[in-house]
Amino acid sequence: MALYEHVFLARQDLAQAQVDALAEMATKIIEDGKGKVVKTETWGLRSLAYRIAKNRKAHYVMLEIDAPTGVVAELERQLNINEDIIRFMTVRIDELENGPSAMMRRGERDRARGERGDRGDRGDRPRRDDRDEMAA
Repeated sequence: MALYEHVFLARQDLAQAQVDALAEMATKIIEDGKGKVVKTETWGLRSLAYRIAKNRKAHYVMLEIDAPTGVVAELERQLNINEDIIRFMTVRIDELENGPSAMMRRGERDRARGERGDRGDRGDRPRRDDRDEMAA
């Protein structure tokens, strides 16, 4: 069996429970075809680079799959029929990634940096009044 990463984008007006149901539907299709879903990650509601079918945002879900090729073809066929899915992409990979994906690590890194990022609070810079006094 081959290894795949499958990402789909669901419409922005769906509730999180509906997005989870779509992921469960995809998992059921894969398991019915003698494959298995190794990992499921929900990346949440994210902005799109450009509008797709009048949507500016989409719910992102990633599945790591270990399944035969025919199962992936059936999954893609079913997703093409579903009107709640606006885009999907399946990529064959050599090995599965251990731990969280790059998208999940990015979110953790952003939260760890805090609101100001790497810039700090800029308290070390002299205020405008202090600079004027030093120049005089």
